[in-house]
Amino acid sequence: MIFSIISGAIVGFIAGKIMNSEQGLIMNIIIGVVGSFIGSFLFSLIGFYTTGLANFIVSIIGACIFIWSARKIN
Repeated sequence: MIFSIISGAIVGFIAGKIMNSEQGLIMNIIIGVVGSFIGSFLFSLIGFYTTGLANFIVSIIGACIFIWSARKIN
């Protein structure tokens, strides 16, 4: 649980920097956790299952997709 929150914050922070989005700590955690689910789901659709560092990268990609889609909705 604690590891998920910490990794979510890191993933959200990195995705925010990549997408030029300024968010607070709580939003970074939310973006990171949701991005992890999105990335894992999308990559599993093409048969790509990850562990370790690759999972971290997939989570960042998913978080970037989440930020992009949120911008398109707003």
